[in-house]
Amino acid sequence: MPTIQELATDAKAAASRLGIHKFDMAGSIIDESSVKVDQGKPDQVKASNRCTVAVRVWNEQGAVGITSTTNVDPVGLELALKTASEASFFGATENVPDFSPEFAAPLAKESHEKLPAAGVSDLLEKLLGAEKELKSAHAAIASVPYNSIAQRDSDRFYLNSEGAMRTESASTASMYLYTKTEEEGKKPRSAGAFRISRGVEHLDVAGCVKEAAEKTISHLNYEKITTGKYTVVFSPEAFLDLLRAFSNLFNAQNILDKQSLSTPESLGSAIASPLLSLADDALHPANVGVTTFDGEGTPTRRTSLIADGVLTGFLHSSGTAKRLNATPTGHANMGAKVTVSPHFYHVFSTAIAEPELDLNTAENVVLVDDLQALHAGVKALQGSFSLPFDGWLLKGGKRISVESATVAGNFLSLLKSITHLGKEAHLTPSGVCPYVWVEELSITGE
Repeated sequence: MPTIQELATDAKAAASRLGIHKFDMAGSIIDESSVKVDQGKPDQVKASNRCTVAVRVWNEQGAVGITSTTNVDPVGLELALKTASEASFFGATENVPDFSPEFAAPLAKESHEKLPAAGVSDLLEKLLGAEKELKSAHAAIASVPYNSIAQRDSDRFYLNSEGAMRTESASTASMYLYTKTEEEGKKPRSAGAFRISRGVEHLDVAGCVKEAAEKTISHLNYEKITTGKYTVVFSPEAFLDLLRAFSNLFNAQNILDKQSLSTPESLGSAIASPLLSLADDALHPANVGVTTFDGEGTPTRRTSLIADGVLTGFLHSSGTAKRLNATPTGHANMGAKVTVSPHFYHVFSTAIAEPELDLNTAENVVLVDDLQALHAGVKALQGSFSLPFDGWLLKGGKRISVESATVAGNFLSLLKSITHLGKEAHLTPSGVCPYVWVEELSITGE
């Protein structure tokens, strides 16, 4: 696999031979491995090393063509440049993308250095030990059918014909455990836990096992729930899942395509409870996978989306920023077309501290821990959702596992119905978020 510097040298040489004067490239080199176990034995070992590069070429008329390739030797890069050049003559003539105005701006933060990769035998040893410990936590835990430890080294880059050259490196490791119970006369119950860190040696294996065990055991004695309106508390993971499902609310490309719950005129309007503030912050200290620039070479930054309930910003590429007279925010992805997506959400409250609501003393409150079927139960353009969930009914100081139920509502109404945010923020793969209390959501029992 060539180095990024070699890719840049080869690309410039190929562009010169082809008479191409304006081009840019964005891509990544990924080296990853993962393991899975089954009933005390290794079940699956995967490893891959791959490189993907997106190439854009502008012709003399200013139109742009784009292509992608996984063949990154000199011949492959030259072919990609030639293909993109030929495609440019069929490119759009309106709202043509251009280089980001910030492709040479200084980055706000340096990327992390890569950490040494662990051996496959070490991954298997940790995962086998976790599976054994989890199964021994309770007699009802019969198996851990979904499990994994994975590690990834990545090198990202952006370069263009104006001399831009950005690179960053990162190492991440993750662990996932998901159980299944078997008890006579009872339905199988399941629960899971996830951990992520910069390297395998930093993974909180014990914490992952403990969380998966406690959740699983808490679901063994389940009961039906009466259909009705309840105060609902969303776990950090569940609330961030909802935010991502309705991310068109902040996505400038969706807004321009009229595929959003917002319009350009929505900025400055109150869309949520004054208790809620939200930012997208790729540079957040808790973000394991820090991204310092986007697919167009624009530096990433903290972008305020909601401040005290008021919509304050959108996520932009350089193209959407130009069309909406805004500043690029570093959220572009280069592909068949330039798309916009969030990095790392930070949910918080700037309101004067109120007495902390205690989940251990809450009465007739539903705690939603994990939302399911988000691909099918969310109508992103209508703002509505109806989703099965794993969770508990909090009653009399006890957590009663809900046998089977769905939570439904309108996302914009939900945002305005937030009554409390917990003081403690929790790290999830999608961002940092506290527990979020919402009044009067519909819960439908089986």
